Amino acid sequence: MKEKVRVAGGQGFWGDLLTAPVEQVRGGQIDYMMLDYLAEVTMSIVQKQRQRDPNAGFARDFVALMREILPDCVEKNIKILSNAGGVNVKGCAEAIKDVANELGLQGKVKIGVVTGDDILERLDEFTDRGVEITNMETGEPLSAIRDKVQSANVYLGAQPLVEALDKGAQIIVGGRLTDTGLTLAPLMHEFGWTFDDWDKVSAGTIAGHIIECGGQSSGGNFQYDWKNIPNLANIGFPIIEAAPNGEFVVTKHDNTGGRVNIQSIKEQLLYEMGDPKAYITPDVVADFTTINLIDDGENRVKVFGIKGHPNTEFYKVSIAYSAGWKAVGTLVYSYPQAYEKAKAADHILRQRLEKLGLKFDVILTEFVGVNATHGHLSGEPLPDIPEVQLRFGVRGQSKADVERFTKELAPLILTGPPSVTGFAGGRPKVEEIMAYFPALIPKTLIETNVEIIEA
Repeated sequence: MKEKVRVAGGQGFWGDLLTAPVEQVRGGQIDYMMLDYLAEVTMSIVQKQRQRDPNAGFARDFVALMREILPDCVEKNIKILSNAGGVNVKGCAEAIKDVANELGLQGKVKIGVVTGDDILERLDEFTDRGVEITNMETGEPLSAIRDKVQSANVYLGAQPLVEALDKGAQIIVGGRLTDTGLTLAPLMHEFGWTFDDWDKVSAGTIAGHIIECGGQSSGGNFQYDWKNIPNLANIGFPIIEAAPNGEFVVTKHDNTGGRVNIQSIKEQLLYEMGDPKAYITPDVVADFTTINLIDDGENRVKVFGIKGHPNTEFYKVSIAYSAGWKAVGTLVYSYPQAYEKAKAADHILRQRLEKLGLKFDVILTEFVGVNATHGHLSGEPLPDIPEVQLRFGVRGQSKADVERFTKELAPLILTGPPSVTGFAGGRPKVEEIMAYFPALIPKTLIETNVEIIEA
């Protein structure tokens, strides 16, 4: 058993800093790197991509990243865990296999393929069997939106990841794997923790929670003393140094920007926390009130004393469904009387939409520079601020009505208040709205599968 395992956070979301995982691999010693690509809305996006192209449906950025760092990972024996597979996990794994072959790494790379989270094709089966699937926030039954569902994915925990590591996988690709499980699994694999050792599983889960958002725990998006965070252009992403007893240190590579301190870790711990005594994951119910943090040196915070409780009998399911159409457009009005001009343009546009008889679920106006961030809490603006952006959005069930709205914004340029700019981008884009339907499903209904592909 190792005395210490280093797990690096390399990606907080699909679209995060492309250089971060490269620098995690090349900037110092690590044993594992977790890469979190999926959010709730991402699942519906990749599902739509696969509907258009059966070979799509996964994070292609991950494939490009592997092309760059796979030789380093093989040389240094760094293992990668990711949920980049989206809704086409096997397609993603095959793409990684092709990359390994292109790089001349045949026989040197084992790819773990974790499936079982995608239950889109099983929803009707569950309903026929009498399984109640309801929105856990509103109580609405699945039947109310069944014909609009685009994706349905179970949040899987660390168990299949540990199985893949036990089978020798160096690169693991899955679908809706929890971001916490991507960090917990290496610790369980290396230290031999059991899934009913709730305190250690809770510690590994909280370690994952701390690094799941990448640079957010090492100085990025940092409210406290943000002006004095050094060199954010070269921010170092977080690394967990874990010990067999469940204690760990949060740090980052030397000679990188950002900062790891107690304040930065506290801010990340509060992210999506919910009930601090019951942070529920597929693996454990973690108790955040038991977390102890102490300074362990420059850019080092020790975390210890964590307690956990038995996990629940349910998996959470992320269901995304089509919920109409939207479009958002902007115009900018300048001094003098910029705010008055923007308000007048808003009034004129609303009158014209009403005259056309267009139906919308919501019409939303924001005056950027006045109240877009704080809404009614913003108070009265300065007497005559120099410029205001009118941001006007509509949402509705009729795509035709939303499309017609997009043709009504530009005419304001010559038929509305003066001193307007910011219209060079053309008409607003009509976008389909994806709504979120969170639910619970008994774990006994879900079967995971782990396959090893050798390059």
